[in-house]
Amino acid sequence: MLKRQPAIAIIRAADVKTGLLMAKAAASGGFELIEVAWNHNADPLRMMAEIRQALPDCTIGVGTILDEADLRYAIASGAKFCFTPHTDVQLIEAAIAQNIPLVAGAMTPTEIVTAWRSGAASVKVFPISTLGDAVYIRSLRGPLNSIPLIPTGGVTSESAPRLLAAGAVAVGLSTALFPSAEVARADWAAIEARSRYLLTLLANSAAIDSSVA
Repeated sequence: MLKRQPAIAIIRAADVKTGLLMAKAAASGGFELIEVAWNHNADPLRMMAEIRQALPDCTIGVGTILDEADLRYAIASGAKFCFTPHTDVQLIEAAIAQNIPLVAGAMTPTEIVTAWRSGAASVKVFPISTLGDAVYIRSLRGPLNSIPLIPTGGVTSESAPRLLAAGAVAVGLSTALFPSAEVARADWAAIEARSRYLLTLLANSAAIDSSVA
């Protein structure tokens, strides 16, 4: 899922039309992985259907899955991957049984290892902005180097490349990609341009000084 591009555009919108236009702007800027946050969108089933129809070349998944009922709805919507904000071993096992990759949320090394050993496709380190950003990811990489980590929750255009340089396999972007003022005035051109800019930053992250202030 992350071999083509180390970034996921996270859609949170008050209505289906806005969510669709957000997804289109991100895709026009080069994003290939799009997550529809399940409990932060009005009518997420319809939003998923419209985004999938409009963007057949993108991989569309669902975020903020909390339980097996959410998982069933996500699968019914055609989601290609799921993110959870927490580690739930039974939920991970249910996703495996349904052959859908699940990225489990975790904060601590214990939670991260538990999620990975339970079969999570990767581990979402959340909320990264309150955990120390790249410093925290770098600290985890030593003892947990074999576990793919995807930080989300407050990732910015400044922190995103540093997170990749610190060892994250990808980042999830929401507010940094979709500023509320631009969404409110429907400035999709600005969001498309920002998407392209952010992807360029991430593509060049290997050249960024790996030191973190």
